[in-house]
Amino acid sequence: MLRLSLEGLQIVDAIDRRGSFAAAAKELHRVPSTISYTVNKLEDDLGVQVFERHGPRVALTAAGAELLKEGRYLLRAAQDLEHRVRRVASGWETELTIAMDSMFGACALQADVAQFYALGQQTRLRIVQEALSGTWEALLDRRADLLVGAAGDGPAGGGYVTHALGQMEFVFCVAPSHPLASVATLLERGDLQPYRAISVADSARQLPPRTVGLLLGQDSLSVPDMQSKLRFQLAGLGFGFLPAPCARAAIAAGLLVEKAVAEPKPPETFYLAWRSGERGAALAWWIQHWQSPGRFAHLLGHLPTPALL
Repeated sequence: MLRLSLEGLQIVDAIDRRGSFAAAAKELHRVPSTISYTVNKLEDDLGVQVFERHGPRVALTAAGAELLKEGRYLLRAAQDLEHRVRRVASGWETELTIAMDSMFGACALQADVAQFYALGQQTRLRIVQEALSGTWEALLDRRADLLVGAAGDGPAGGGYVTHALGQMEFVFCVAPSHPLASVATLLERGDLQPYRAISVADSARQLPPRTVGLLLGQDSLSVPDMQSKLRFQLAGLGFGFLPAPCARAAIAAGLLVEKAVAEPKPPETFYLAWRSGERGAALAWWIQHWQSPGRFAHLLGHLPTPALL
């Protein structure tokens, strides 16, 4: 007879994340006495101590940490099973997670979300942002069901379907106050090496991170999204390539200076992507919606520009 329950694992997980029985009870909408009873029963059934108690604060024992490490796999598997069963019964997923590259603002999906909710279905939507390889990783790790505006080709190995949304050009820019702004000649590697590059940090946890426009040994400032990158370049704290739409707006306003470089960044293709074999009705709606003409132009309209900062 199994002595573990999914409810017990869920409670242990909540206590570990929240740091106390009371905080876990609040998250799970249970009374604290129920949380304490479940943990005590779990410890008695297993014959091990799961938590060290330090007043209101608690910490996992070594045995508790191992239990939770493996138990979280069971919780994810149970949740996935629950979602699949409900999807089979109704055709609509209980939850759909959409990941966007951090280059674009999540508000680009606002009108789409409103149209989706108008369908009257009960699928919960979750919008997250990742960067570079991290966007593809979110799809392969099942942390996202659909990618909108994923940059560059996906990782080798397949397991997913892509639809090219469009291409975007990039412009090398510096602030008028930056030392490179006064260089009249084509900028070579040697010209760039002494100065700081500003780049968006890849959010990948396991896939090899992408580095864009960085030289070996060069000082660099990593930021979480394109909006932050634009802000720091406007402040003259470094250089880098920016999406042409936001670069052109800043150049026209006199806030940035375009410079010619010996190694320009080629145009990048951005994709819609989803896992092979997925057949949920909510996913199908979003795929069809984002394959319609004009969607990439809409996405480009939500790039950061000086006027939006």
